[in-house]
Amino acid sequence: MNSGLKGIGMTSQRSRNRLVERLREMGIASEIVLDTIRNTPRHIFVDEALASRAYDNTALPIGHNQTISQPYIVARMVEALLEEKSPATVLEVGTGCGYQTAILSRLVPKVYSLERIDALLNRARENFVRLGYTNIRTKHTDGNLGWPDYGPYEGIIVSAAPNEVPGKLLEQLAPGGRLVIPVGRSGEQELLSIVREESGYSERRLDWVSFVPMLEGID
Repeated sequence: MNSGLKGIGMTSQRSRNRLVERLREMGIASEIVLDTIRNTPRHIFVDEALASRAYDNTALPIGHNQTISQPYIVARMVEALLEEKSPATVLEVGTGCGYQTAILSRLVPKVYSLERIDALLNRARENFVRLGYTNIRTKHTDGNLGWPDYGPYEGIIVSAAPNEVPGKLLEQLAPGGRLVIPVGRSGEQELLSIVREESGYSERRLDWVSFVPMLEGID
């Protein structure tokens, strides 16, 4: 990994190690998730002016009224997605700057990622090329619709909060598959883990969270 990806000063390996220890203290138990966060250069996914804060456990603005999620939330959601097995295919709704996509790409064979804001998606694609990730396929589209062409998916992870779970995402979940999604209006959002069972869907609340709303259409 070149020096730009390794980071220096506040983006160095020491800063990443401190972040991982903080996540462990907060209850993240999956060593494979923690190790992936430790070895993924979050600083390249944020504006250069914010690089010194890249390994703080906080959300940061990425433009277009969007944020890169707090590392704890990324770890919590990915850990939940991998709870019982590593899915072969994952649909991610909300590529954003591509940081969570990058984490997923190092943990599962194939990631299909959707983003409604074209400028963000183009920046994320540049980051994937820079990092050499080849198992990510992206699409500029309304995430409420999912991506039926490549479904059903063993895992679906959503990075924005609808008021209720989109039916099309449930339809694209494979039997035994898991959907991790924040749901609810601002100030009262629940992070849910939903598994498709033979007789329907089982649902469990993981946490109270705060995400940007999941909008319709594309920009």
